[in-house]
Amino acid sequence: MVQRTHRYLPVLSIAGSDSGGGAGIQADLKTFSALGCFGTTAITAVTAQNTLGVTAIHSIPVAVVVAQIKAVLEDLQPLAIKIGMIHRPDLALAIAETLEAYPTIPIILDPVMIASSGAKLIEDETIEVLKEKLFPIATLITPNLDEASLLVQQPIKHIEDMQIAAQRLLDANAQAVLVKGGHLQTTQLCNIFKEKNGREEHIYSSYIASHNTHGTGCSLSSAIAAYLAHGHELYTAIKHASAYIHQAIDAGKDVHIGQGHGALNHFFNPLTLIKQSLSAYEMD
Repeated sequence: MVQRTHRYLPVLSIAGSDSGGGAGIQADLKTFSALGCFGTTAITAVTAQNTLGVTAIHSIPVAVVVAQIKAVLEDLQPLAIKIGMIHRPDLALAIAETLEAYPTIPIILDPVMIASSGAKLIEDETIEVLKEKLFPIATLITPNLDEASLLVQQPIKHIEDMQIAAQRLLDANAQAVLVKGGHLQTTQLCNIFKEKNGREEHIYSSYIASHNTHGTGCSLSSAIAAYLAHGHELYTAIKHASAYIHQAIDAGKDVHIGQGHGALNHFFNPLTLIKQSLSAYEMD
């Protein structure tokens, strides 16, 4: 018998499936692989979508979603969890109750509410369940401007508005927040990271003109989870993930796929990424 002395770095994505391959589970798996992790999934919904928009959403039964999560947690023991599209309140509650039994695993919650096309992907009742049940157990929540505005019920048009929204989300049970400012489309983009202990950091990057930004938020939250799985502390993971996404957008800006908003180039540096994917750590 071959003695196993190494293992992969498992990461779990709890999210919806994007038939167009640009966002959701598909983007998460690409990101995990690109950053040297072993992706596992619990699919919450199947969507019919492409680069032009979402045309249908089919919910996966709550019991089946929970069974997927437990199957992964009990065997593969992921080192980090990313949560994406949860559109129903009963599903949000069930996921929270399931994950409460695993308090040591970091959770990145990307509150997916509005698609790039503008389609609403969440029921109104679900928002309160997210705040009450998932915010407290999440290590970090990563709303974009539209999602943060919906969560705090106020428009966000300036960096000062982002700071106010970040604090209000912390007041609404979040432990740490990364408010993403990409939708401001200023020359210098700014994401604001804020923790309950009062720490606040502004992460700047240059604006890249591109129609291929579908799945950016999904990929960023997955990248943060991947870097946490590698053992980085939270802010360092956010910085590394932000740099990765910036490069993936830049590498994909001139690629043509579909008639609408295309995806990032997750595998923009294949030789380096292949080496990363082969990295492993010693088992206890």
